[in-house]
Amino acid sequence: MDQFIHEERFVASVIFDDFNERLRVEDYRGHVPALIDYIKHTAQQKGYTKLIIKTRYEHLSLFIERGFQYEGWIQGYFNGSDAHFLTCYFQPERKTSQNVCMEDQMIALIQMKPRILSLPPLPAGYDMRKAQEADAAALVNLYRSIFAVYPSPLYDLSYVESILKKGAMFYVIEHDGQIVSAASAAVNETYHNAELTDCATLPTHREHGLMKYLLRHLEQELKKQGIFCVYSLARAPSYGMNTAFYQLGYRYSGRLTNNCYIFSDLEDMNIWVKDLSSA
Repeated sequence: MDQFIHEERFVASVIFDDFNERLRVEDYRGHVPALIDYIKHTAQQKGYTKLIIKTRYEHLSLFIERGFQYEGWIQGYFNGSDAHFLTCYFQPERKTSQNVCMEDQMIALIQMKPRILSLPPLPAGYDMRKAQEADAAALVNLYRSIFAVYPSPLYDLSYVESILKKGAMFYVIEHDGQIVSAASAAVNETYHNAELTDCATLPTHREHGLMKYLLRHLEQELKKQGIFCVYSLARAPSYGMNTAFYQLGYRYSGRLTNNCYIFSDLEDMNIWVKDLSSA
């Protein structure tokens, strides 16, 4: 639940994320120490185990002094200035990832691969198009078939219908009339950036690298709108998704520990960032 908090000494855009047991601060201005006191108290009151905030460089020391730790950054997020992810944990289990060494090794292997400058045409029998409101049920079925749990309400037909009706930048690839791959871009109109998200491909169609075609097309659409800062949070255990971002020119920018419930459990999420203005 997204709320705008207006206190005497600060204002903030805050997401109370009960499903993922975390409080997210998306934006703020004002007296930072007062903000920190408020969000720490509120998160603990609600029984959350994680607090996460996107902050600016000049405020890093204020958060670190108060027990926050650094987990990554998004280059150019705030209309060209970087955003830094700082987190605070209220439970030892939430703070500690059991998979960190394996995930570090996987990133190192991926970074040895070649980048991809251009893609060949889509394989025969596959077609890409923008998703329509009539695709809502098929998209819900796609995500349900791949993810046992998902951090946003893509299992909710009415929610998917509503975002498609509003013109969400959602693209799909079809094969024999069936949607087999999908991805979207969530645009931040205030700071002119976009998160590439909702990436999913049916296992039987993954050999073709369809996600790379969707991501590249979304990049082209974003550039037309003057959106140059693009980023994504990819499941840290997913070799395929992390490889796709790296090969398309994204930079690895950190990892959010036990960030959200996705696929089947709490998972770490890798941050990937790209500047489309120089791509």
